[in-house]
Amino acid sequence: MATFEELKINKSILKALEEIGFEKPTPIQEQAIPIIRSGLDVLGIAQTGTGKTAAYLLPIFAKLVKAEGEDPRVLILVPTRELSIQVGEDIEELTTYSNIRHAAVYGGIGWTKHADMIKPGIDILVATPGRLWDLYKAGAVSLKKLKTLVIDEADRMLDMGFMPQIRQLLEIIPVKRQNLLFSATFNESVEEMSHEFLDFPERIEIAPSATPAQLVQQCYYKVPNFKTKLNLLQYLLLDEETFSRVIIFVRTKENAESVYKIIKRKAEGQKRILHSNKGQNTRINAINAFKDGDIRILISTDVSARGLDVSMISHVINFDLPQRYEDYVHRIGRTARANNIGEAITLVNPAEEYHLRKIEKVIRMEIPMKEIPAEVEIPPTPKPENQEQLREIDRQKKLEDPTFQGAFHEKKRRPGESRNKPTNAPKHLSKTKKFRKGRGSR
Repeated sequence: MATFEELKINKSILKALEEIGFEKPTPIQEQAIPIIRSGLDVLGIAQTGTGKTAAYLLPIFAKLVKAEGEDPRVLILVPTRELSIQVGEDIEELTTYSNIRHAAVYGGIGWTKHADMIKPGIDILVATPGRLWDLYKAGAVSLKKLKTLVIDEADRMLDMGFMPQIRQLLEIIPVKRQNLLFSATFNESVEEMSHEFLDFPERIEIAPSATPAQLVQQCYYKVPNFKTKLNLLQYLLLDEETFSRVIIFVRTKENAESVYKIIKRKAEGQKRILHSNKGQNTRINAINAFKDGDIRILISTDVSARGLDVSMISHVINFDLPQRYEDYVHRIGRTARANNIGEAITLVNPAEEYHLRKIEKVIRMEIPMKEIPAEVEIPPTPKPENQEQLREIDRQKKLEDPTFQGAFHEKKRRPGESRNKPTNAPKHLSKTKKFRKGRGSR
């Protein structure tokens, strides 16, 4: 394996890498750095937690060398504000001994604040598509000097519907430039995107698409209902030493609030909650506190599944399975980072078993099951929740077999009742005849 020195990384950057504790390049870095430095377009497929961000940042620093001019020479497009902040922090950390300037911009706060950050001059701009377009229309940023375009988390960009904004961007940036596209998963949509944005790219794929990090130990528990999930979660979090820093992923903000109310009362240590209704500053402060170790438990929807780079997360707990199967990889990739071992635990109710099987196909491995500990109370499933699960299972069966009628297709019959009405059944008397018959018999 090559060293950072052999990859011809700038001395100022080498000094920062040494202080951070990066001793040797990761596989994606070792392969990507020389190719990016050569000026070729790159399509990089690498799972989360493999050092993908540094794989494109380090050669970019080598090409920039030092601060120059006022307009950005590098644009890094990211899908979320959290990832924009994270990449900005990575640049800040790696350029400690360099005068390379940067700004990270994103929605959720006034654009004038970001315009003030850009005005003195920058070399690298990290931006979400919407905020970049705000700044461009306001005349706060010029992209005429752009030499390198990076599209990070391309799969997420597509899922969030950013293609129209990216196409608009291509009309205003220089045609002659280097393009780098990175994605944790590779599907037909990402392939089409690569054809549109890249010219004869070098493809680098460190692991098959949607492969979890090797140091993540995975397991799941079969739980019958929501209440049992809460009880099991409480039981697991009692072990403060083992579960030292935990992210709990939920599907909806309503579930996030429900879990938070229980955890807040029952589990030790500081806890915070992240979802789309939380203000920008609240979310940033919670993430920073989690990174600093001030928070033991972070409860989040998928809004922070990417862009949260914390090296010592002991556990990821999937309270609910994600809506997109690839997001399972991104979720569990929050642990086992920087060569640390981590554990991913998933709680699966009967209606979610179908999705678990689909996830196993995506990641090409079987996730082992654990038995619920005897100490965990397993209450009966309430009728409304049971009905909801049965309807969801019916829906899943119809997806697999369109001819499937479903448990809720026919009206339920009484025990012993025939499917068809007998043809010789007597006709019912009208109310009038019943009434007259009754009077006549008195």
